[in-house]
Amino acid sequence: MVVNIAVFVSGNGTNLEEIIKHFICSENVKVALVLSNKPSAYALVRANKYDIPTEVVAKSDFNDPKVMFPILNKHNIDFIVLAGFLIMVPQFLIDAYPRRIINLHPALLPKFGGIGMYGHHVHEAVKASGEKQTGFTVHFVSPVCDGGEIIEQRVVDIRPEDSAEDIAFKENQLELKEFPGIIENVIIKTFNNCF
Repeated sequence: MVVNIAVFVSGNGTNLEEIIKHFICSENVKVALVLSNKPSAYALVRANKYDIPTEVVAKSDFNDPKVMFPILNKHNIDFIVLAGFLIMVPQFLIDAYPRRIINLHPALLPKFGGIGMYGHHVHEAVKASGEKQTGFTVHFVSPVCDGGEIIEQRVVDIRPEDSAEDIAFKENQLELKEFPGIIENVIIKTFNNCF
């Protein structure tokens, strides 16, 4: 069996490219679709570079099962990864992919999560708090923003003199290095009997 994953993105797609490179030679996992809510997302350019099918879906259509299910079915999607995707996942997708939709959040949940906690907002909040560490959290997607069960966290130290930009850079470097392997581990556990 090959597990077909869709990566949902809204922006630049640096994590997307690392995910693609991680699985490009895999016999068991294939990045089968890159979906974005923004036609200008550079992530779509990255996907095209690797000949991966892309779809652009406006927010209103993303919340419509009559739009989303045909797209996901067309690409035989088994598993969904959110990598910098800024729209809440609707209940019908959560129900259709139970424990098969994961998200990367650029901070250590449960702190610094919830509505409005994305991008630079997260790193500025970490800086303002005086935390000595930051990192990222991979969690299952639930109807509550950043509220799903935590799967893995990775941590990096920060110094008092680090700016919010420094914190963002450290956290992002950690994501790029660690996130693809975490995705693979979750897929292996989820589809253990199929390989």
